[in-house]
Amino acid sequence: MYEDKTLVCKDCGQEFTFTAGEQEFYAEKGFTNEPQRCKACRTARKNSRGEGTERKMYDAVCAACGKECKVPFEPHDDRPVYCSDCFRSQK
Repeated sequence: MYEDKTLVCKDCGQEFTFTAGEQEFYAEKGFTNEPQRCKACRTARKNSRGEGTERKMYDAVCAACGKECKVPFEPHDDRPVYCSDCFRSQK
């Protein structure tokens, strides 16, 4: 039903193949647009996201051991917060 298509990457201008298998996958997922970038440019774009953005960390006190720690979310009084060691041991 699907046939390989040759597309042109909008970032680097190189031709790339949109395979029949990829087209079938896109259809199964309900994607209506064809890919705009080749695999290398998609990977480079994905890897560049978030670079240079420092994650905000919040001070907290572990509910299990009482040690001070930093967590990547704002702690609230209604839920316990655990340091990374105690969090790992909870699982």
